[in-house]
Amino acid sequence: MRQFFGSSQRGDLAEAIRGLRTPQFIMLLSNNAQFESHVSALEGLFPGVPSIGCIGMSYDTRIIEKGVSVVAFYDGVSAAANVLEQVSTMPVKYIQRLERDIAQAGGGSRDTLCIDFCTGNDACLLTTVNTVLKKRGIPLVGGTGGEGRVSANGRVYQDAAVYAIVRNLGGRVKTYKENIYRQMGDYRFIASNTDRARYIIGSLNGRPAKQVYQSILHVSDQQILTQTFQNPFGKVDGEDTCIISIKEVSGNALACFRQVNDSDVLTLLELADYQSVVQNTIQQICRDFPKRSAVFSVNCLFRYKLFTQRNYMQTYLQQMSALGSHVGVVGYGEHYNSRFVNQSMTCAVFE
Repeated sequence: MRQFFGSSQRGDLAEAIRGLRTPQFIMLLSNNAQFESHVSALEGLFPGVPSIGCIGMSYDTRIIEKGVSVVAFYDGVSAAANVLEQVSTMPVKYIQRLERDIAQAGGGSRDTLCIDFCTGNDACLLTTVNTVLKKRGIPLVGGTGGEGRVSANGRVYQDAAVYAIVRNLGGRVKTYKENIYRQMGDYRFIASNTDRARYIIGSLNGRPAKQVYQSILHVSDQQILTQTFQNPFGKVDGEDTCIISIKEVSGNALACFRQVNDSDVLTLLELADYQSVVQNTIQQICRDFPKRSAVFSVNCLFRYKLFTQRNYMQTYLQQMSALGSHVGVVGYGEHYNSRFVNQSMTCAVFE
């Protein structure tokens, strides 16, 4: 298979698709003002080609912040795209669509991938989708788009998750997750007074969550929202650690981007040597895939902000380009198989 990436910083779709011929699957990454018109125009230009889209920044060797980008797979791909509606309340209602698309693709864990973009309720969505994907061992990479809208096959949806089942007819596909944080000290917290619906942590070890965070890191209320770039919480999940980003201060509580439940055991994380972590990821992918046809990634908005503040974002994209055709989207939450993660990079590598 091959991967196409075209973009326009000024939102010109004609410029973004220049050179694109006979795509077999398309992803649209657009801006808030032009999203609907881009979705409609793209369907008119490539009618019947499976497609999904969301609102967000994108990249190859540079960032497209407010324009439009088109990612397409061709020359050796079989794909189907669809939507799960009412994702905030009952995504399971539409799960037969995913079951049919997987059956039609006919692939498995070695050569098939699910890519998704959603508008929210990520953890519930992934639990629902995983009930189908795990039967075939099919991995998933995706994330949350912006402004509460996504698209599939030329139509725009709200309160929905759009997905594509992509089968690589020329080789393998594998997913990866990159964590640039490590445990800080021996801190262990038992969460309580949580609000699952609002993702709020009320108390840690019986003390107000905000005060616990501030007493360790010596930051003001205003600094908490940027300190999370360096010191998010972590939740141990088997041999892995799920990163939990702080969204806002809510009185003496902390609202997060990921759900925390009463009695969850949390740790405090600190920023590691992220440049070494990136190099290790690149080296691992090269070991696993000596020949790569495409890499599609989702980078968290907080990683983008951190890398930009440290003048590393452009260097990062150049380093990732050593893998070959590397493109992706900046998400508001990242999906990795059955997990909803924060402040991470997830990617799919195609042989």
